[in-house]
Amino acid sequence: MKKHFRKTRTFTFLTILIIGTSCNGQVKKELPKEREDLKLIKNIIAPRLGDVRCSLQDNEGNLWFGTLGNGLYKYDGKSSNQFTVNDGLNSNKIHCILEDKEGKIWIGTEAGLCLYDGKTFTIVQIPLPKNLPPNKNPYYQNHWVYSMIQAKSGKLWFVTIDGVYIYDGKSFTPFIIDEATNGFLTSNDKVERILEDKAGNIWFGGRTNEGVFRYDGKSITNFKLKELIQYENEPWSKPHSWGWPQLQDKNGNLWFSNWGGAYRYDGKTFTSFSTKDGLTGNISKIIEDKKGNFWFSGGDGLFRYDGKSFTRFTTKDGQANLGGWSILEDSAGNLWVGTRNTGLYRYDGKSFINFSE
Repeated sequence: MKKHFRKTRTFTFLTILIIGTSCNGQVKKELPKEREDLKLIKNIIAPRLGDVRCSLQDNEGNLWFGTLGNGLYKYDGKSSNQFTVNDGLNSNKIHCILEDKEGKIWIGTEAGLCLYDGKTFTIVQIPLPKNLPPNKNPYYQNHWVYSMIQAKSGKLWFVTIDGVYIYDGKSFTPFIIDEATNGFLTSNDKVERILEDKAGNIWFGGRTNEGVFRYDGKSITNFKLKELIQYENEPWSKPHSWGWPQLQDKNGNLWFSNWGGAYRYDGKTFTSFSTKDGLTGNISKIIEDKKGNFWFSGGDGLFRYDGKSFTRFTTKDGQANLGGWSILEDSAGNLWVGTRNTGLYRYDGKSFINFSE
């Protein structure tokens, strides 16, 4: 079923003074030419619900930001469009964004799946398996979508609250979880993140599992992980041995994270990074930048790893924590850091600019 969204509200950008800013779509004056480099308005993400969950730069250079409550934002370098349920989204709570090989944007929300073709949002229904036990949880019935990828085969993989689904362009097929035949997850376990490596293996991980899982196209292999403690010497800090697959770096290493730190897998052994190495807090996102540095975002803030040591980045003089769910490096080398509650920051290699109150 298609829903045509009304004309999106367009914001132009100010970077120093914004008077009366809100999410009601008021039009702002153009940036002075001398400040054109700052690219974004303050309060592009609403100040009260500034939880930026995911981000993407598409093939045309547009930046996309998904929020937990304020819908989806698209920035084209000159102006920003906000998309909400009024424009055709099925929820304003966005958890993942993906551009497919045809240039269409897939949006995973707490209410399921949407597809944007550049003009229209379409709500895409993933059919529930016939043998699925009854569950009155609305997130369960609507396939809350946690993460997604497009594999080298062209097929799309969607990780939802009630299982993993593969889409071939025509129909959805459940990725069967059958412990008896393939040694995969039990019916009580949940997949939350997914990654395809350069060899075409699919990796899965979630907080109710032990270790991580690799699917080579035929069978599942479970890799156990060393327990990591979020804060050492704290009696209330629980150990964690699960892993979210995050990325494969330029050298072929795979990276995973959990609430105790991170792991690097070189194809033979897992190397862990945690409090003793200078990486603290629950790690929710890892990226590698163009210079080969690794950036980690989580509960204790933003960390950079240069291959030897970790550097923690914080905002000045007691301002908000830079930790969150989203880190994006754009084509110009700027980092866009989406935080849990304080909106969006841009880092140009020298300083952070806060775009939310």
